[in-house]
Amino acid sequence: MKPEIGGDAIGEDRLTARLHHLEIGTPQLDVMAAFYGRALGYQLSRDGEAIKAIADKRRLIFTPRPVKGLVSAGWALPDSDELRRLRARLSRAGLAHTDTADAAFTDGVRVADPDGNRLVFGLPRPETAPADAAGLPARLQHFVVASRQPDRMVRFFVEGLGFTVSDDVVDEAGEKRTSFMRCSAEHHSFAVFKADQDRLDHHCYETTDWNAIRDWCDHFAEQHIPIQWGPGRHGPGNNLFIFIHDPDGNWVEVSAELEIVDKDRIVGAWPHEERTLNGWGKAYLRS
Repeated sequence: MKPEIGGDAIGEDRLTARLHHLEIGTPQLDVMAAFYGRALGYQLSRDGEAIKAIADKRRLIFTPRPVKGLVSAGWALPDSDELRRLRARLSRAGLAHTDTADAAFTDGVRVADPDGNRLVFGLPRPETAPADAAGLPARLQHFVVASRQPDRMVRFFVEGLGFTVSDDVVDEAGEKRTSFMRCSAEHHSFAVFKADQDRLDHHCYETTDWNAIRDWCDHFAEQHIPIQWGPGRHGPGNNLFIFIHDPDGNWVEVSAELEIVDKDRIVGAWPHEERTLNGWGKAYLRS
Protein backbone atom coordinates (compact mmCIF):
# COMPACT_ATOMS: atom_id res chain seq x y z
CA MET A 1 0.00 0.00 0.00
CA LYS A 2 1.51 3.32 -1.09
CA PRO A 3 0.38 6.96 -0.82
CA GLU A 4 -0.86 9.04 -3.68
CA ILE A 5 1.48 11.79 -4.83
CA GLY A 6 0.74 15.09 -3.17
CA GLY A 7 1.47 18.48 -4.65
CA ASP A 8 3.46 20.28 -1.98
CA ALA A 9 6.99 21.39 -2.76
CA ILE A 10 9.87 20.81 -0.35
CA GLY A 11 12.00 23.85 0.46
CA GLU A 12 15.76 24.05 0.64
CA ASP A 13 16.14 25.67 4.07
CA ARG A 14 15.43 22.58 6.14
CA LEU A 15 16.16 21.77 9.78
CA THR A 16 18.51 18.96 10.81
CA ALA A 17 17.84 17.72 14.36
CA ARG A 18 16.96 14.65 16.41
CA LEU A 19 14.64 14.26 19.36
CA HIS A 20 16.79 14.42 22.50
CA HIS A 21 14.35 14.28 25.42
CA LEU A 22 10.75 14.83 26.49
CA GLU A 23 9.42 16.39 29.68
CA ILE A 24 6.10 14.83 30.66
CA GLY A 25 3.78 16.25 33.28
CA THR A 26 1.98 13.78 35.51
CA PRO A 27 -0.28 13.83 38.59
CA GLN A 28 1.29 10.52 39.75
CA LEU A 29 5.01 11.22 39.59
CA ASP A 30 6.45 8.21 41.40
CA VAL A 31 4.09 5.73 39.75
CA MET A 32 4.93 6.98 36.26
CA ALA A 33 8.68 7.01 36.89
CA ALA A 34 8.65 3.51 38.33
CA PHE A 35 6.66 2.22 35.35
CA TYR A 36 9.15 3.63 32.83
CA GLY A 37 11.99 2.20 34.87
CA ARG A 38 10.71 -1.35 34.52
CA ALA A 39 9.02 -1.00 31.12
CA LEU A 40 11.72 0.90 29.19
CA GLY A 41 14.80 0.25 31.30
CA TYR A 42 15.29 3.81 32.49
CA GLN A 43 17.61 4.64 35.39
CA LEU A 44 15.87 7.14 37.69
CA SER A 45 17.19 10.04 39.76
CA ARG A 46 15.64 12.95 41.61
CA ASP A 47 16.14 16.49 40.30
CA GLY A 48 14.34 18.79 42.71
CA GLU A 49 10.62 18.05 42.35
CA ALA A 50 11.18 16.25 39.04
CA ILE A 51 12.50 12.77 38.26
CA LYS A 52 15.06 12.29 35.48
CA ALA A 53 14.98 9.04 33.51
CA ILE A 54 18.03 8.13 31.43
CA ALA A 55 19.04 5.10 29.40
CA ASP A 56 21.01 4.51 26.24
CA LYS A 57 19.76 6.95 23.53
CA ARG A 58 16.65 7.90 25.47
CA ARG A 59 15.85 10.53 28.10
CA LEU A 60 12.67 11.61 29.85
CA ILE A 61 11.87 14.08 32.62
CA PHE A 62 8.79 13.59 34.76
CA THR A 63 7.41 16.75 36.33
CA PRO A 64 4.57 16.91 38.88
CA ARG A 65 1.47 18.49 37.33
CA PRO A 66 -2.21 18.32 38.32
CA VAL A 67 -3.09 17.30 34.75
CA LYS A 68 -1.12 14.90 32.55
CA GLY A 69 0.49 16.17 29.36
CA LEU A 70 3.55 17.26 27.45
CA VAL A 71 5.55 19.97 29.24
CA SER A 72 8.45 20.39 26.80
CA ALA A 73 10.47 18.67 24.10
CA GLY A 74 14.22 18.97 23.52
CA TRP A 75 15.84 18.57 20.10
CA ALA A 76 19.58 18.06 19.61
CA LEU A 77 21.24 20.00 16.78
CA PRO A 78 24.38 18.69 15.07
CA ASP A 79 26.50 21.84 15.39
CA SER A 80 26.58 25.58 16.02
CA ASP A 81 25.97 26.35 12.34
CA GLU A 82 22.60 24.59 12.49
CA LEU A 83 21.74 26.54 15.65
CA ARG A 84 22.66 29.80 13.91
CA ARG A 85 20.46 28.89 10.91
CA LEU A 86 17.55 28.07 13.20
CA ARG A 87 17.82 31.39 15.04
CA ALA A 88 17.87 33.22 11.69
CA ARG A 89 14.84 31.22 10.46
CA LEU A 90 12.85 32.04 13.60
CA SER A 91 13.73 35.73 13.27
CA ARG A 92 12.69 35.83 9.60
CA ALA A 93 9.37 34.22 10.53
CA GLY A 94 8.81 36.79 13.28
CA LEU A 95 8.53 34.09 15.98
CA ALA A 96 9.38 34.98 19.57
CA HIS A 97 12.29 32.93 20.87
CA THR A 98 14.80 33.04 23.71
CA ASP A 99 18.42 31.94 23.87
CA THR A 100 18.97 29.37 26.59
CA ALA A 101 21.45 27.02 28.21
CA ASP A 102 20.32 24.31 30.62
CA ALA A 103 21.19 20.89 32.00
CA ALA A 104 20.68 19.28 28.60
CA PHE A 105 22.17 21.86 26.20
CA THR A 106 25.26 24.05 26.33
CA ASP A 107 23.62 26.55 23.98
CA GLY A 108 20.19 26.63 22.44
CA VAL A 109 16.97 28.43 21.64
CA ARG A 110 13.57 28.12 23.29
CA VAL A 111 10.27 28.67 21.48
CA ALA A 112 6.59 27.80 22.04
CA ASP A 113 4.42 26.19 19.37
CA PRO A 114 0.86 27.47 18.65
CA ASP A 115 -0.62 25.05 21.20
CA GLY A 116 1.74 26.28 23.92
CA ASN A 117 4.13 23.32 24.01
CA ARG A 118 7.66 24.43 24.95
CA LEU A 119 10.35 23.38 22.48
CA VAL A 120 14.10 23.70 23.01
CA PHE A 121 16.68 23.17 20.26
CA GLY A 122 20.31 23.08 21.26
CA LEU A 123 23.78 21.60 21.36
CA PRO A 124 23.70 18.62 23.75
CA ARG A 125 26.06 18.37 26.67
CA PRO A 126 28.33 15.30 26.69
CA GLU A 127 26.71 12.59 28.75
CA THR A 128 27.38 8.94 29.44
CA ALA A 129 24.10 7.10 29.71
CA PRO A 130 23.93 4.29 32.26
CA ALA A 131 23.24 0.74 31.15
CA ASP A 132 19.50 0.25 30.95
CA ALA A 133 17.63 -2.44 32.85
CA ALA A 134 15.77 -3.72 29.79
CA GLY A 135 18.95 -4.38 27.83
CA LEU A 136 17.12 -3.87 24.52
CA PRO A 137 17.73 -1.21 21.84
CA ALA A 138 15.23 1.67 21.88
CA ARG A 139 16.17 5.16 20.70
CA LEU A 140 13.78 8.01 21.54
CA GLN A 141 12.68 8.92 18.01
CA HIS A 142 9.42 10.88 17.72
CA PHE A 143 6.30 12.13 19.44
CA VAL A 144 2.79 12.93 18.24
CA VAL A 145 0.26 15.47 19.47
CA ALA A 146 -3.43 16.08 18.96
CA SER A 147 -4.43 19.64 18.11
CA ARG A 148 -7.54 21.69 17.48
CA GLN A 149 -5.54 23.76 14.99
CA PRO A 150 -3.31 21.29 13.10
CA ASP A 151 -2.89 23.52 10.03
CA ARG A 152 -1.42 26.27 12.19
CA MET A 153 0.86 23.73 13.90
CA VAL A 154 2.12 22.46 10.53
CA ARG A 155 2.86 25.99 9.31
CA PHE A 156 4.80 26.69 12.51
CA PHE A 157 6.90 23.54 12.27
CA VAL A 158 7.56 23.90 8.53
CA GLU A 159 7.86 27.65 8.00
CA GLY A 160 9.13 28.61 11.43
CA LEU A 161 11.33 25.69 12.44
CA GLY A 162 12.24 24.15 9.09
CA PHE A 163 10.64 20.71 9.38
CA THR A 164 9.60 18.94 6.16
CA VAL A 165 6.23 17.26 5.59
CA SER A 166 6.66 13.64 4.52
CA ASP A 167 3.01 12.51 4.30
CA ASP A 168 -0.49 13.82 4.95
CA VAL A 169 -3.60 11.82 5.80
CA VAL A 170 -6.58 13.30 3.95
CA ASP A 171 -10.30 12.61 4.40
CA GLU A 172 -12.94 12.30 1.68
CA ALA A 173 -13.63 16.04 1.78
CA GLY A 174 -9.95 16.79 1.09
CA GLU A 175 -9.24 17.99 4.64
CA LYS A 176 -5.85 17.10 6.11
CA ARG A 177 -6.39 15.04 9.25
CA THR A 178 -2.77 14.13 10.09
CA SER A 179 0.62 15.43 8.96
CA PHE A 180 3.90 13.56 9.45
CA MET A 181 7.00 15.79 9.55
CA ARG A 182 10.72 15.12 9.60
CA CYS A 183 13.95 16.88 10.54
CA SER A 184 16.30 14.11 9.37
CA ALA A 185 16.30 11.34 6.77
CA GLU A 186 13.79 9.39 8.89
CA HIS A 187 10.19 9.60 7.69
CA HIS A 188 8.91 11.49 10.71
CA SER A 189 10.22 12.98 13.92
CA PHE A 190 6.93 14.67 14.83
CA ALA A 191 3.30 14.39 13.77
CA VAL A 192 0.07 16.23 14.52
CA PHE A 193 -3.54 15.16 13.98
CA LYS A 194 -6.83 16.99 14.19
CA ALA A 195 -8.81 16.49 17.40
CA ASP A 196 -11.20 18.32 19.70
CA GLN A 197 -8.47 18.98 22.29
CA ASP A 198 -4.77 19.76 22.43
CA ARG A 199 -2.82 16.95 24.06
CA LEU A 200 0.10 14.55 23.87
CA ASP A 201 -0.91 11.38 22.06
CA HIS A 202 2.21 9.23 22.19
CA HIS A 203 5.97 9.09 22.02
CA CYS A 204 7.98 6.44 20.22
CA TYR A 205 11.20 4.46 20.54
CA GLU A 206 12.89 3.12 17.41
CA THR A 207 14.42 -0.33 17.75
CA THR A 208 16.34 -2.33 15.17
CA ASP A 209 14.16 -4.91 13.41
CA TRP A 210 11.31 -7.43 13.61
CA ASN A 211 13.23 -9.66 16.01
CA ALA A 212 13.70 -6.72 18.37
CA ILE A 213 9.96 -6.05 18.29
CA ARG A 214 9.48 -9.69 19.33
CA ASP A 215 12.00 -9.24 22.16
CA TRP A 216 10.24 -6.09 23.39
CA CYS A 217 6.93 -7.99 23.39
CA ASP A 218 8.54 -10.73 25.49
CA HIS A 219 10.00 -8.12 27.86
CA PHE A 220 6.62 -6.41 28.34
CA ALA A 221 5.03 -9.82 28.97
CA GLU A 222 7.61 -10.54 31.68
CA GLN A 223 6.67 -7.21 33.28
CA HIS A 224 2.92 -8.00 32.97
CA ILE A 225 2.43 -5.02 30.66
CA PRO A 226 -0.14 -5.84 27.96
CA ILE A 227 0.31 -4.89 24.31
CA GLN A 228 -2.58 -2.53 23.56
CA TRP A 229 -2.17 -2.36 19.77
CA GLY A 230 -0.07 -4.36 17.33
CA PRO A 231 2.10 -5.85 16.14
CA GLY A 232 1.18 -3.98 12.98
CA ARG A 233 2.59 -1.92 10.14
CA HIS A 234 1.82 1.76 9.61
CA GLY A 235 1.23 3.09 6.11
CA PRO A 236 3.01 6.46 6.49
CA GLY A 237 6.56 5.53 7.45
CA ASN A 238 6.05 1.82 6.63
CA ASN A 239 7.27 0.95 10.13
CA LEU A 240 6.50 -2.06 12.31
CA PHE A 241 4.95 -1.14 15.65
CA ILE A 242 3.57 -2.15 19.02
CA PHE A 243 1.88 0.12 21.58
CA ILE A 244 1.46 -0.04 25.33
CA HIS A 245 -0.20 2.35 27.80
CA ASP A 246 1.61 4.08 30.64
CA PRO A 247 -0.17 4.65 34.00
CA ASP A 248 -1.49 8.04 32.86
CA GLY A 249 -3.03 6.45 29.76
CA ASN A 250 -0.50 7.88 27.31
CA TRP A 251 0.32 5.67 24.34
CA VAL A 252 3.95 4.47 24.16
CA GLU A 253 5.17 3.03 20.86
CA VAL A 254 8.10 0.78 19.99
CA SER A 255 8.80 0.91 16.26
CA ALA A 256 11.23 -0.67 13.81
CA GLU A 257 12.38 -0.18 10.23
CA LEU A 258 11.01 3.34 9.82
CA GLU A 259 11.23 4.56 6.22
CA ILE A 260 14.35 6.51 5.22
CA VAL A 261 13.32 9.39 2.97
CA ASP A 262 15.18 11.02 0.07
CA LYS A 263 15.64 14.77 0.47
CA ASP A 264 13.61 15.57 -2.66
CA ARG A 265 10.75 13.14 -1.93
CA ILE A 266 7.33 14.57 -2.82
CA VAL A 267 4.75 14.78 -0.04
CA GLY A 268 2.42 11.76 -0.06
CA ALA A 269 -1.34 11.74 0.54
CA TRP A 270 -2.96 8.82 2.37
CA PRO A 271 -6.71 8.19 2.78
CA HIS A 272 -8.18 8.63 6.26
CA GLU A 273 -8.99 4.97 6.91
CA GLU A 274 -7.89 2.10 9.12
CA ARG A 275 -5.58 0.57 6.51
CA THR A 276 -3.50 3.74 6.52
CA LEU A 277 -2.69 3.40 10.21
CA ASN A 278 -2.36 -0.37 10.12
CA GLY A 279 -2.06 -2.31 6.89
CA TRP A 280 -2.34 -5.56 8.83
CA GLY A 281 -5.58 -5.06 10.69
CA LYS A 282 -7.47 -2.88 13.16
CA ALA A 283 -6.45 0.70 13.83
CA TYR A 284 -7.39 3.57 16.15
CA LEU A 285 -8.47 6.59 14.05
CA ARG A 286 -7.85 9.04 16.86
CA SER A 287 -8.28 12.04 14.55
